[in-house]
Amino acid sequence: MSLPPLPALVTILALVLYQATALLVGRARVQHQVKPPATTGPEQFERALRVQQNTLEQLVFFLPTFWMAVTLNQAGVACALGFVWIGARIAYAVGYMQAPDKRGPGFGIAFLVSVALLVMAFVGVVAKLG
Repeated sequence: MSLPPLPALVTILALVLYQATALLVGRARVQHQVKPPATTGPEQFERALRVQQNTLEQLVFFLPTFWMAVTLNQAGVACALGFVWIGARIAYAVGYMQAPDKRGPGFGIAFLVSVALLVMAFVGVVAKLG
């Protein structure tokens, strides 16, 4: 079995994004002297931790819907949406680290992309059943 390269690239970049958020938390731990397993500390640390946690939460939804949309519907459209999702999650992270009220646009765009991928996956499944 071979993976199509473009969807594989989207997946790798999404995982790299998640790893970057983990590094952000590690850096914040050192900078603000928050020793594991503590999950509370200065606001900048807590923002970094929320960025990582929320990215993980969204990744759990994004990856399966993305791959179902790729395999059951239009792979090119799904990949374009995947790149938008990654960009939106970066905007979310940057915005949240600046100020919590700046996280909305990135979160909203990523959420809408996830819903679009879910609809694509659902339509693809229904078409295959029919």
